[in-house]
Amino acid sequence: MASEDLFGELQGKPQADAAPSGAPRLREPQRAQIELRAVDIESLIGEDHPVRLIWCYVEGLDLSELENRIKARGERPGHPATSPRLLLALWLYATSAGVGSARALERLSENHDAYRWLCGGVSVNYHTLADFRVGCADLLDRLLGEHLAALAKAGLVNLETLAQDGVRVRASAGAASFRREATLDRHLALAEAVVEDLKREVDARSNASTQRVRAAKERAARERSERVKAAQTALAEIKQQRKEREEKRGNGKKPREPRASTTDADARVMKMADGGFRPAYNVQVTSLAGEQIVVDVKICNTGSDRGLMRPMLERQQTRPGGLPKRHLADGGFGSAEDIEWAHAEGVDVYCPPTQSKHGTDPYLPRRGDGPGVLAWRARMASEEGKARYKPRSICECISGATGTCGNCLCAALKRSEPSRSGTRSPTTSCKATALPVHK
Repeated sequence: MASEDLFGELQGKPQADAAPSGAPRLREPQRAQIELRAVDIESLIGEDHPVRLIWCYVEGLDLSELENRIKARGERPGHPATSPRLLLALWLYATSAGVGSARALERLSENHDAYRWLCGGVSVNYHTLADFRVGCADLLDRLLGEHLAALAKAGLVNLETLAQDGVRVRASAGAASFRREATLDRHLALAEAVVEDLKREVDARSNASTQRVRAAKERAARERSERVKAAQTALAEIKQQRKEREEKRGNGKKPREPRASTTDADARVMKMADGGFRPAYNVQVTSLAGEQIVVDVKICNTGSDRGLMRPMLERQQTRPGGLPKRHLADGGFGSAEDIEWAHAEGVDVYCPPTQSKHGTDPYLPRRGDGPGVLAWRARMASEEGKARYKPRSICECISGATGTCGNCLCAALKRSEPSRSGTRSPTTSCKATALPVHK
């Protein structure tokens, strides 16, 4: 028999496959299901992770003052308190990563491995985190100063040269919340009348639900009245300040009628970096020259930087390390009174002089200059003085990162941390802020 007859069917073209029946079986993700996982918390992060450095630093602190405030002790009733050491470590590490929100820190402690390693199974909520940061501000500020001085004594930081800069931070008050004196008086009278009416309604003892609603309205009206009174107090301060300035200038111009905010009485309308005018605060930052390490922070509502150098130096005078030998400031801080005071205290001020409107050389001596101002002009005119002033530009990085900055001790601590190879690890660029910030 011929081969064509035996293998004829095999040598023909293959038949098309029949269409599959039924839906394909696939492994699809089911994210709504509950999964139990066995997790080794210690293995969540590596041995050289920066969070371990933060925890080692916090472990060495004496926090007995905070622990003495805890009422749950021994066999006494009460829920165990969250460790102050843990709360401090969480805030330090969060701040070094640019996190300043208590709610964001709560979310990170649940989802981020580094924060979960810090917590070690202890749950924290945003209210506890916020209360710790606000309620322990004085102690945290003191600890920061003490350990910054310890770093200076160990030679890790140099406090002999400091830099100062200011940045305007937008206030939460709206521009429409600023009122003049007559408007504030009218709003106060209206708010007090509403409070009295609501008090009488609450005292009428109607049903419980309606009474709660009226009590809430009465509380809101009372808070409104308190804010208006605070605005009136701020208005009186503004009037006094303007009166003093007008007496000092003596130009005979009639000052504009001042206004104060009923939302945030401490806020003032200031000229911002973009040239616009908005309600804001003036944040003064003192840092190490050439480093992104903050030494001090102060918030004020003065629109101009002139005259704010001496208050920051006076604050530094009471802190560990005392006054610096050199103080680098921006051009707007060049007040003759502040420079003379600093010269008397042994501080060399480095600050570019204001350019004259008449085109004269600002480095030349002028009539009325004291010994401190004369030395300052000669210092800033020299090449050596200009070279010493250059490191102040690093302070601008801190001001530009206000609100999303890191921890001031982070860079200095990393500088002294030995790596696995035995050599010292390089200093990281750590945008800094002091914890906490006081008004």
